[in-house]
Amino acid sequence: MSAMDTDDLPVVLPSSTVSGLSLSLHPLPILNISEHLTRLKLQKNSSSPFVLGALLGTQNGREVEIVNTFELATEEGDEEKVDHGSLVSRRDQYKQVFPSLEFIGWYSVASRPTTSHIALHEQFTNYSSTPLLLLLQPASGPISTSVNAQTLPFKAYEPTIEIRDRKSRSVFIEAAYNVETGEAERIAVDWTARGGGGGTSLESHLQTQRAAIKMLHERILVLVQYVTEVIAGQTQKDQTTLRSLSALIASLPASENRAFREEFETEYEDVQLTAFLSTLTKSANILNDLVDKHLVLTSGGRDDRGPGGARRRAGPGRNMPGDWDRMH
Repeated sequence: MSAMDTDDLPVVLPSSTVSGLSLSLHPLPILNISEHLTRLKLQKNSSSPFVLGALLGTQNGREVEIVNTFELATEEGDEEKVDHGSLVSRRDQYKQVFPSLEFIGWYSVASRPTTSHIALHEQFTNYSSTPLLLLLQPASGPISTSVNAQTLPFKAYEPTIEIRDRKSRSVFIEAAYNVETGEAERIAVDWTARGGGGGTSLESHLQTQRAAIKMLHERILVLVQYVTEVIAGQTQKDQTTLRSLSALIASLPASENRAFREEFETEYEDVQLTAFLSTLTKSANILNDLVDKHLVLTSGGRDDRGPGGARRRAGPGRNMPGDWDRMH
């Protein structure tokens, strides 16, 4: 297919064509691609350097997750030719550490896909039958601070084939995606967004928990003070509030219930007894070894070898007949 066939035609199908792909994007690829672009801008002193990398993730039918990325190198003197040796090496290295992750596509930075992206796309078909394209569009408009797929300057594209004038050509379909985050990822992203200040993510988490516990304690004190004043006749009774308090107390765990306490103490004693038995068994084994070593040291120069030439052991549970007669 010549360049003339595609230069005047867009390589992205209209928005009326919908991709059936269910795509999830994790925060790590977003941070990696952004960092890759920023670093190249500083290194090459260019506002729009060429950025190229691979996408790693999982695919189950039409459900795809983009989990990680790594940078790709190009052949010297030609930015449109991928260094396949470097790609295979990096992919295999990641495969050893993350066996579940596969090569599922590639990423770049541009305002929109062009014919050059089609040429690059064809170089990745040996590693994936339908490699996805994740495009960072830094000039696509203002960015909201909320983490939402519609506000991020990223667009994902799925490759397909278009028939036009009885000729086929490779094109892209824009695929909608959702940002998928786990608990660890949310903590890491929040810590990064704050610039790493204020201590570690663990300290931030503990401070949040401390603030919540402090607020709970203050509200409990208010309730206790109210009940105390009602009992003392200093405050007028509010039946609605008292009923709410009664329902709240009834919903608490029955930690002071007699049956619960007896069952708890029984299980606690069983656990302690198991621990004591384990310690006693270990101590008996140590004592047994100590007795064996003591008998060997105190045997002197006497010949304790049996008829077969083997030395008799005099430890508990392993006494030979001759040793038993001497001991008794």
